[in-house]
Amino acid sequence: MKFEFEAELWIWEARRSDNWTFVRLPVEASEEIHDLAAGPRRGFGSLRVRVTIGASSWLTSIFPGGGAYVLPVKRAVRKAEDLDAGDIATVTVELLDF
Repeated sequence: MKFEFEAELWIWEARRSDNWTFVRLPVEASEEIHDLAAGPRRGFGSLRVRVTIGASSWLTSIFPGGGAYVLPVKRAVRKAEDLDAGDIATVTVELLDF
C-alpha cells in the first residue's frame, strides 16, 4: 500500500543539536496505517517503509507520535533534494511487510 502526500520538514526539538528532521504523515493516512498494522509491532511501534522524495528512495521506518506517524528524512536525502526544515516535500511512503 502506498501513500503520497505533501508535508513540511521539521526538526525534532528534543534532538535539535543532532538535526533530526522529520515529516508528519497526514492524519487520515496514519489512521488507515494504524488500522492495517493492528497487533504486535517492532520497537516503538515502528513500521518498515520504502520512501521516495524527488529522485531519492530509501528504506526506513515510520513511528507513531502526536496522533500521526512521523518519518525521519535523512541528511543525504535532504542534501540530494536540496531540502531544509520548513520546506514542503512531496513524499511517497510504501508500507512493507504487509
